[in-house]
Amino acid sequence: MSGESSQSGKRNDLADPARFADDQELEGSLRPRTLATFIGQNLLREQLSIFIQAALSRGEPLDHVLLAGPPGLGKTTLAGIIANEMGVAMGTTSGPALERKADMAAILTSLGEGDVLFIDEIHRLNRAIEEILYPAMEDFQIDIVIGQGPSARSIRLDLPHFTLIGATTRSGLITTPLRDRFGLSHRLEHYPVEDLDLIVMRSADLLGVRLDAEGAEEIACRSRGTPRIANRLLKRVRDYAQVRHQGHITAAIAREALELFQVDGEGLDHIDREILNLILRNFDGGPVGLSTLAVAIGEEPDTIEDVYEPYLLQRGFLKRTPRGRVLTRLGYQHCGASMPNGVPQLFDNEH
Repeated sequence: MSGESSQSGKRNDLADPARFADDQELEGSLRPRTLATFIGQNLLREQLSIFIQAALSRGEPLDHVLLAGPPGLGKTTLAGIIANEMGVAMGTTSGPALERKADMAAILTSLGEGDVLFIDEIHRLNRAIEEILYPAMEDFQIDIVIGQGPSARSIRLDLPHFTLIGATTRSGLITTPLRDRFGLSHRLEHYPVEDLDLIVMRSADLLGVRLDAEGAEEIACRSRGTPRIANRLLKRVRDYAQVRHQGHITAAIAREALELFQVDGEGLDHIDREILNLILRNFDGGPVGLSTLAVAIGEEPDTIEDVYEPYLLQRGFLKRTPRGRVLTRLGYQHCGASMPNGVPQLFDNEH
């Protein structure tokens, strides 16, 4: 194992798209409030702009919206923008936080006319909670059971018309009955470097960071296509530049800082590189099954699949085949190795 593998198995926070506690304040200060100031996801922005204008002109709430995609791409931000553009309040909760029917009923009955209810990780709603949402989303009504045993009775309550915005990183886990009740469903994709460059420059301006165009591009290129990571890297590079270089960030200074923090030119951290190196050395480049790979890395299969793999697949370092994960030519090159003759035949039947 290389020197990188001697590090703790814990993922480098800088390159993790999940939200950490110290992201909250940073994201709040940098989060755009309008579609006009939101950078990237052009098709979705255009669709939302049309739907919002149409709803406002009719004096109706926006239809329910499902936003899918990897963490850190702006699902929560877009929910806030929708509420702001519609001129309504937004209530926020998450699938795991809703444990009882009464929890869901209390939230729904507290909404005002036209308000937005944002449910993060909506794929983690339990079935009983989900079934309450069906009539709420379709008919703006819920059934409440009063009493227990033989004397129990059900009453139907009218709800204000509201917009449900669901966010999910695993859209395949959302049941068909729930999915079909959303009027707009869209998957957010990783951002191109050009958009991340603009995001980094905008964030630097808001934070008062002295950053030149080349420095912004260096950070954008290592941000894994994810605005949350771009802002986190900017913050860390700002700290480095402040201590070592009087606060001004150039491409060379950004490169120095990110190499110190073990984020390479492709945006991979030491755990990403460990995955690639392990597949190369222990499994001859693959194929290797997800469960076997997870045991070898010391992570849960869901963590490998949800956190590590998406970017490695997107950048073309890994491919999935019917027989398991395999390194691509780029994967071999990133490990400093050459792809053996005959390996491409593994990809003939991939899916």
